[in-house]
Amino acid sequence: MATVTATATARSLTLVSGLAALLVFSPCSLSLATSDRDADRVERLPGQPESPSVSQFSGYVTVDERHGRALFYWFFEAQALPEEKPLLLWLNGGPGCSSIGYGAASELGPLRVVSHGAALEFNQYAWNKEANLLFLESPVGVGFSYTNTSTDLDKLDDEFVAEDAYNFLVNWLERFPEYKDREFYIAGESYAGHYVPQLAELVYGRNKDKMAKTYINIKGFIVGNPITNNYYDSKGLAEYAWSHTVVSDEVYERIKKYCDFKNSNWSDDCSVAMNIIFNQYQEIDIYNIYAPKCLLNQTSASSVGRAFFANDQDQFRRTIRMFSGYDPCYSSYAEDYFNKKQVQRAFHANLSGLLPGKWHVCSDPILISYNFSVFSVLPIYSKLIKAGLRVWLYSGDADGRVPVIGSRYCVEALGLPIKTQWQPWYLNKQVAGRFVEYHDMSMVTIRGAGHLVPLNKPAEGLMLINTFLRGEQLPTRR
Repeated sequence: MATVTATATARSLTLVSGLAALLVFSPCSLSLATSDRDADRVERLPGQPESPSVSQFSGYVTVDERHGRALFYWFFEAQALPEEKPLLLWLNGGPGCSSIGYGAASELGPLRVVSHGAALEFNQYAWNKEANLLFLESPVGVGFSYTNTSTDLDKLDDEFVAEDAYNFLVNWLERFPEYKDREFYIAGESYAGHYVPQLAELVYGRNKDKMAKTYINIKGFIVGNPITNNYYDSKGLAEYAWSHTVVSDEVYERIKKYCDFKNSNWSDDCSVAMNIIFNQYQEIDIYNIYAPKCLLNQTSASSVGRAFFANDQDQFRRTIRMFSGYDPCYSSYAEDYFNKKQVQRAFHANLSGLLPGKWHVCSDPILISYNFSVFSVLPIYSKLIKAGLRVWLYSGDADGRVPVIGSRYCVEALGLPIKTQWQPWYLNKQVAGRFVEYHDMSMVTIRGAGHLVPLNKPAEGLMLINTFLRGEQLPTRR
């Protein structure tokens, strides 16, 4: 994969040298931070509706000056009382999928791409009703984020990604110092089930370091349909496919006989049996098994919403997939929109014009080359729950890729004492899902949602994040 050379503007590529290291703001440092912040303000994007007004910023933050590595962000101030609302960071997974293209422009941001990439619409269920909302394209090589050192792309693993995301946060908070003391939460979905808790752990650990540049006031994290533990997630995928009539009893018996999901290297017999499931999902949408499948004539990686997931089987890894929701071809709209030169100029993105090829919702090279080295993040859950962080896991129950069954296994494996048993929660006098509360965390299901809960069930998604951020219980009465 080609990399970008360093010819973009100084604002896009580098932070002021040494700015992130300052612990006390001098008038000069405040002026520099304000200048960078003002340069990142987006007045209005092409196709953006005239009202309501949206306070937004976007641009690059350097995470490694020596390697010329910078991550791209899109930030929305809260719609009301931003000075009182917490800061929420959203990450998408893959590895290799863009939080700009999915989380921001398709799911929970205030501006969603519509009409085959021709325009934006205001999202009345945007999560910046409840928080100041920050989207990050991570890891490097995803979307507009780049490196000038090509060998960086050979080193990508969970630890590398967490370190870059942490450095981004430290430097971003120098640019937006008013959020330094704000309550901070992390959210994400799919393979961000790894990114989110690992970043939370890193922030928590660095906060203990008296020599750390910045104290980040982290209070918790929430993950949706998250990759969590290879054994339980794989076991859940197989059980879900069988229990939801995707495959026959015979196929499921073969999987039980030949598959030891505790071993990350599947046997040939197991791979053959599991590929029967994967082949069936070529006919329907694995991310929302009851939704229509996108039938656009896709021609290249630029047309895929391919990789919300990581899978060791090369055959499935190469399978082109689209996610579904109100429009199962929604991600192609984002690609059409963010590849427009006038959009990139207004967005402060790709100012050098030297990004390799087109902007993609998901980067196949990242997915293929990513080093999957972490089997389970459950030990991190245990550590951070014990430390007092608020932790929620939610699951759209129509997702076949990271099914609710596997997530239940993961949560139950933590061995936490139950505070309240499984029970329904309600929205508009209807059952919106179910939840169970433990003494230190909660698991929530969203009825009828697939892999992308904020897209499939936006009102329920907004209720979910509202309740989480307030530390309250979901409504238990009609």
